[in-house]
Amino acid sequence: APHLSGIAALIKKAHPKWSPAAIKSAMMTTADTLDRRRRPITDQKGNNANMFGLGAGFINPTKAMNPGLVYDLTAQDYVPFLCGLGYSDHEVSSIIHPAPSVSCKQLPAVEQKDLNYPSITVFLDREPYVVSVSRAVTNVGPRGKAVYAAKVDMPATVAVTVTPDTLRFKKVNQVRKFTVTFRGANGGPMKGGVAEGQLRWVSPDHVVRSPIVVSAQKFLNGNTGSSDHAGH
Repeated sequence: APHLSGIAALIKKAHPKWSPAAIKSAMMTTADTLDRRRRPITDQKGNNANMFGLGAGFINPTKAMNPGLVYDLTAQDYVPFLCGLGYSDHEVSSIIHPAPSVSCKQLPAVEQKDLNYPSITVFLDREPYVVSVSRAVTNVGPRGKAVYAAKVDMPATVAVTVTPDTLRFKKVNQVRKFTVTFRGANGGPMKGGVAEGQLRWVSPDHVVRSPIVVSAQKFLNGNTGSSDHAGH
C-alpha cells in the first residue's frame, strides 16, 4: 500500500542501517489494535476483526520510528529454510546468486516456525500437542540499557511459556534470544479451532507486541510449517 511504503521510506531515512525485516518489524510490533476512535477494529461486515483480517493492526508511524526492539531477518537466514524444504544445492545456489554456492548438508535445518518473524502461528495438531518456537530481538532503543518483561495474553485453551521471561540489554544493537512454548491447556488437544492472542515485551519506555495465532489443525493440506507472519 502506498502509505505503508511511504512510512517505510521515512523509517529507512531515520535508520539507514536497518534491514527491510527490521523496518517491517518496527511497523508491526508498534501497530494499534484499536481504531482512531479507540474502539476494536472491525471487518467489512462491522464485526470485530480477527487476526486474519486485522493482521498486526493499524500502523502507528510515530511509534514505529522508535520500536525499542526489532525482529531482524536477513536473506541469508532463509538459506537453511530453503534447504529444509527440499531444494537441491543447485536450486538454492541459483536463488541466492551471486552469493557463494551452498551445501545444504552442511547447514542446520531451520523450520518455518523458527524464522525470525515478528508474529507467530502455531499448529497444535498432533501429539504431544507441544510446539516451541525460537525468536531473537535486537535492542534499537535510544538507551543502551533496557529491561523487558514478557506478557502473554491468550485464551485459557492454550498454555504459553516464555523462556527467559525477562530480557536484559546493556547496549544498543545487542541481541537476545528466547523461546515460546505452546501446549494444549490440559496437556492434550486444544479445545476450539483457533485461539488468538499476543506476546508483549514491556519496558518502562516501550511495548513490543507480536500477534499470535494457535490452531488445532493446519490451514492447508501439505503445510508443514508451524509459523507464519501476520502482516498489516
